[in-house]
Amino acid sequence: MSERIRAIRGAITVPVDTAEEVTSATRLVLEDMIARNALSPDDMVSLIFTATGDITSQFPAVAAREMGLTAVPLLCATEIPVPGSLPLCVRVMLHAYMPADRQVWHSYLRDAVRLRDDLAEAPPA
Repeated sequence: MSERIRAIRGAITVPVDTAEEVTSATRLVLEDMIARNALSPDDMVSLIFTATGDITSQFPAVAAREMGLTAVPLLCATEIPVPGSLPLCVRVMLHAYMPADRQVWHSYLRDAVRLRDDLAEAPPA
C-alpha cells in the first residue's frame, strides 16, 4: 500500500480569548484529529494554524509544542476579517503521511461544527 501526504482539516471555537482557553481548545482539536486518523508524530509533515482576529492572547501553535510536537514545522496566521465570519475560531490544517486508500477524518468541534457539518461525522468504531 502506498503512502502520500494528506491534508486534514480541523476547527474549534474558543469560549473567551485567554491564553489558557486558546491552548486548551487547540489541544482538544489536535488530539481529536490525531485520534480520528490514527496518526503519530512521525506521520506529521506540518501544521498550519489560523485564528480569527479576535484571538490575540496566544498562538495556537503553543498547544502543539506543549503536546511534544517539537519536530513538526508549525505556522500561525491571522484570518482576514470577513463580515459574518465565525468569531473566536482556531483552524488547523495538518499535513500527514497516510496510506492513499485510508479515509481522512476532519474535526470540527464546538461552534465550528457549523462551518462543515457535513464533515463532522465521527469515524466508525
